[in-house]
Amino acid sequence: MALVQVNFISKMLSRTVTFNAIIPLDHISFGKEEVAQQKPLKTLYLLHGAFGNYTDYLSGTRIQRWAEEHNLAVIMPSGENQFYVDKPNRGENYGAYVVDELVEFTRNMFPLSHKKEDTFIAGLSMGGYGAMINGLKYHETFSHIGAFSPGLMIDQIIARSELLSVTGWSLDFYDNAFGGIDTIKDSDKDYYYLINQLIENKQDIPKIYLPIGTEDFLLESVRGFKSFADDKEIPLTYIEDEGGHEWDFWDKYVKNFLDWLPLDEKGNYLSSGNVAE
Repeated sequence: MALVQVNFISKMLSRTVTFNAIIPLDHISFGKEEVAQQKPLKTLYLLHGAFGNYTDYLSGTRIQRWAEEHNLAVIMPSGENQFYVDKPNRGENYGAYVVDELVEFTRNMFPLSHKKEDTFIAGLSMGGYGAMINGLKYHETFSHIGAFSPGLMIDQIIARSELLSVTGWSLDFYDNAFGGIDTIKDSDKDYYYLINQLIENKQDIPKIYLPIGTEDFLLESVRGFKSFADDKEIPLTYIEDEGGHEWDFWDKYVKNFLDWLPLDEKGNYLSSGNVAE
């Protein structure tokens, strides 16, 4: 399993950016099975939450181990507290960076599948919101969306709700992050609007996996999205489980999400610390 850190110049963000990639190309079997002939890798683009960066999942979860088991490539960029939205008038196109630029760059660099059915996007908290809106907006690229404790807070942001104080960010911060609070509704930053557009145009909606902790401060806003999804009969796997807005919960549900995805069967490969029986 190769762990790669890459720096390259992003045209969408007008600067050098960094991402981590897990690329399972160097399998060694236990001798009980032959390693299958290499084929283009199924790929997960995995978005971190607020205050984080491209290293978060490697330190907070066991994603490296699970990606190797499933023969899954994982690409982990940085979102810099900008909610993975596009603000073209400010030269900050985080959605286009992740989905247009990064997907193309990584497919050119690594042996990744170009098929929609092999390409997934997921994230936690702020990254869960980013995965949701970009997975819906770029539904021709992604077949499955994972949104772990997602920041589905646009109703609260638009209403300038007191719930926002829990995050410690001011209204000015949200206004800057979204390129204006009043620009959110009925835009590509609005997951309700994106779903309604897909339904209206009779286009397939990616399958969505959404776990949320029963002690999470986002629970009620996520339940609001669940009610909307039920009304629209969209393909949503929704789970409420004990836990808060924390890494123990996300570690558990990143693994469960990978088990839910249409991935390769787990291989019996040699890795650091593993010894054949």
